[in-house]
Amino acid sequence: MSYFCVFCEIIDGREPADIRYQDEHVIVFKNRLNWVPVMLLAVPKRHMTQGELWTSDAMVHVARAAAEQGDRFSPAGFRLLSNFGTQAMQSQVHAHIHVLGGAFLGEYA
Repeated sequence: MSYFCVFCEIIDGREPADIRYQDEHVIVFKNRLNWVPVMLLAVPKRHMTQGELWTSDAMVHVARAAAEQGDRFSPAGFRLLSNFGTQAMQSQVHAHIHVLGGAFLGEYA
């Protein structure tokens, strides 16, 4: 890899993260952003784009982990979200799913 990927650095243990779950395929950690009380990122351990994630077998693992951790940390309800491209506010090229919850999300759009 010829560019810096903070998610790959977290996966390899070279960047700190508040890890909530991991297995051989996926890692879930707390997002550094604080827009809602529960804001986690479910990330495949293999570097891939959003489009590659959503059309690959890896999606099963990432989706399962995202849903399980959403239910664990926001049992009253949560939202799973993926952004595709800069106009959709995707800031990391490494594929990921946002797990948002901990509050009524109607006021957060």
